[in-house]
Amino acid sequence: MAIIDLMVALMGVSMGFLAFLVIGGISGASAWIFYPGTSSGLRSGRILIAFLLGFIAAATSSYLGRYWDLFQSGQILEWASAIFASCAVGCVFTALAK
Repeated sequence: MAIIDLMVALMGVSMGFLAFLVIGGISGASAWIFYPGTSSGLRSGRILIAFLLGFIAAATSSYLGRYWDLFQSGQILEWASAIFASCAVGCVFTALAK
């Protein structure tokens, strides 16, 4: 029984990590690519920073929302807050960096 509980706990953490990596990363990188303004081309270093900032914002908004009991893991509000946070952080970083 303890092994099953441990498996469920580990699977939930890894799936959350991967989901926020994909959602946050895509949001951050697309904010860098599609944000209007002058650009000196596609610089892989800045896209990587935008990717990582989007991931961190998505994961942070999810963990803080669950900590403050705004939603539970897997609810639509959690996904919406993660997407909004990663897009917002990606746009702010891009606006400051371009």
